Amino acid sequence: MKILHTEIIINASVGKIWNILSDFEKFPEWNPFILSIEGKREIGAQLKVVLKNGNGTSVFKPKVLVWDKDNAFEWLGSLPIPGIFNGQHHFKIEKISEHQVKFIHGEQFSGLLAALIMRQIGEATREGFVAMNEALKARAER
Repeated sequence: MKILHTEIIINASVGKIWNILSDFEKFPEWNPFILSIEGKREIGAQLKVVLKNGNGTSVFKPKVLVWDKDNAFEWLGSLPIPGIFNGQHHFKIEKISEHQVKFIHGEQFSGLLAALIMRQIGEATREGFVAMNEALKARAER
């Protein structure tokens, strides 16, 4: 199992961060990593997610595991054959004060090919998480 973990302090309210994070239609305006998300904002829904992947893009269809307003959003994505490569992606908002939060963004990778695939894409994926975090901070603080 491989875990990627990033976090950033953002000078904005929990509600403002949640509103930006849950407004999928506006992701193309600000998000350099998750280029688009389509689908219902509810547990069990299947999403269509387009990610920036190096010089190209990747499209996958994860299932929403957690949709907890103002707190957390998680999905589980996998290759068509279960157990080969799975990614449980999470976004968490921790309130520090009325106008400051810690945004936690990470993913837990598992499956037979997790170690091999993460050696190939791990650093670029982490850079994508950081780029998204910084873009979220910039959007929320302006």
